Amino acid sequence: MDEIRSLNKVLKEVRKAVSGKDEVLVRVLLAILARGHVLLEDIPGVGKTTLALAFARALHLQFQRVQFTPDVMPSDLTGFSIFNKSTGKIEYQPGALLCNLFLADELNRATSRTQSALLEAMEEGQVTVDGISHPVMQPFLVIATQNPSGTSGTQPLPSSQLDRFALRLSIGYPDRAAEADIVRRRQSGNPLDTVEQALSPRELEALRAAADRVYLSDEVLDYLLRLVDATRSHPSILQGASPRATLTLAAVSRAMALTRGRDYVIPEDISDVFPDVIAHRLIYSAPLLERSAESALLIDLVCSVEAPQLR
Repeated sequence: MDEIRSLNKVLKEVRKAVSGKDEVLVRVLLAILARGHVLLEDIPGVGKTTLALAFARALHLQFQRVQFTPDVMPSDLTGFSIFNKSTGKIEYQPGALLCNLFLADELNRATSRTQSALLEAMEEGQVTVDGISHPVMQPFLVIATQNPSGTSGTQPLPSSQLDRFALRLSIGYPDRAAEADIVRRRQSGNPLDTVEQALSPRELEALRAAADRVYLSDEVLDYLLRLVDATRSHPSILQGASPRATLTLAAVSRAMALTRGRDYVIPEDISDVFPDVIAHRLIYSAPLLERSAESALLIDLVCSVEAPQLR
């Protein structure tokens, strides 16, 4: 399939800058195809910014990055209006969100007002300044990073904001071989400089449209809905997945089917992406101290829901 070749070209370019993290790269690509946004939750220094820059270059997307601190204002993101003496008119000056790929670095250090400005762009594809709406560029993708809870100067993102992210991912430490590869590549320069354009924005939009057309049968949809419903009745989960999560799970599952060379979704597409799409949207009845405990709970939940046997 032409779609597979195009997606592999993107991954080949991104791998030049990000070593040993193929599963994470595929998940980010799924979010892009599903028109979703990505939350990278991890410690500093594992390559979150490099990953975002590599995708921007491989997809030829206009890139903006803001390092979030408490003094970042909403107008830094949305832009502002200013009086131009030479024309005698009030003119709009675009903010950082007027781009294709926006990296919100350490989002959980920002104030709630600044986070709200980002939410409008993520959810509605626009920013509002002085009562006037300005559309963001298309395609538009937010990759936000969040330091682990308890890091100095941070606070957990509210559940309503977490629900806007299609996937929550963690890059993690590289294994020894990957880390050795990182060191070797740095000896000859910055690997990001070697990343070349693999697709144009128009070609990316065509791939997104192909993902939208992937068929989701009633039988497979019923399986998806039973999985989501299981999060709403599990004794260890206080707040289950929202209808927005259901829509996102369907979209990401379609994208997964496309990357696997199919124009229809099977149960394995859904179960494979279920933890990454759903985990960050849940509120648990008792705190889960370790991510592994959270993953185990979701795996048990998937195992408890019978998948249909497709003919």
